[in-house]
Amino acid sequence: MKNYLLPFLSIIIGVLFVLWIKPIKKDKIKLLLAFSGAFLMGMTVFTLIPEVYHTIFEENHQTLSISISSSDVDTHIFGKKIGFWVIIGILLQIILEFFSHGAEHGHFHSPAKKLKMQFPWGLFISLSIHSILEGFPLHNHSNMVYGIFIHHLPIAMVLTIFFLESEIGVKKILIFLSLFSLMTPLGTFLANYMPKLVHYHTQMSAIVIGIFLHISSVILFETSENHRFNYQKLAVIVIGFSLSYFV
Repeated sequence: MKNYLLPFLSIIIGVLFVLWIKPIKKDKIKLLLAFSGAFLMGMTVFTLIPEVYHTIFEENHQTLSISISSSDVDTHIFGKKIGFWVIIGILLQIILEFFSHGAEHGHFHSPAKKLKMQFPWGLFISLSIHSILEGFPLHNHSNMVYGIFIHHLPIAMVLTIFFLESEIGVKKILIFLSLFSLMTPLGTFLANYMPKLVHYHTQMSAIVIGIFLHISSVILFETSENHRFNYQKLAVIVIGFSLSYFV
């Protein structure tokens, strides 16, 4: 149940926080973004990557009955196969960001005025693809839901602030973000109940690893102010990595 509920709640909480509290200091949101980037990267490195490699090695050893003498060579081959899908994930995320303008890591590079005239379909579709893919690994790696929760929270806040500044109207904001909040649970549902997707869960998880690595690294770089040393940012990054280790 948490795999469906937490990704949904993270968006709702982020939206309501902005609508009710109306935060003025965006520096605090940058710190939250830095924390989320570190936490997401930590969860990817400490949880998702080891579990994906462990799964692929066990599946192939059981299927092929690999001998001890050839295990080193085959392990290298299986590792490169996973690496291939990780790279696919990185490239896919780069492509999606041409349409989302960096919304996945809390930065927009698109003029807000255009949103008054038309619904941002490119942004919605790219974010939806991104979020659906995020839901796939939760089928076998349920602890990743905490990383997704922390990741979505500041993104929802930044999206809401951006939409409010564009003056597209609260109704459109709520429709956009309500639909967006359902995408990750939809990905989890598809991974659980579509046999063909279940068969490729390892490859899908590897793609998501690439997506997470790209997003989290961009967040950590973009939250720097002119590449100056920032004690607060370093502190929240260390806290994010530390918490992700123990989850």
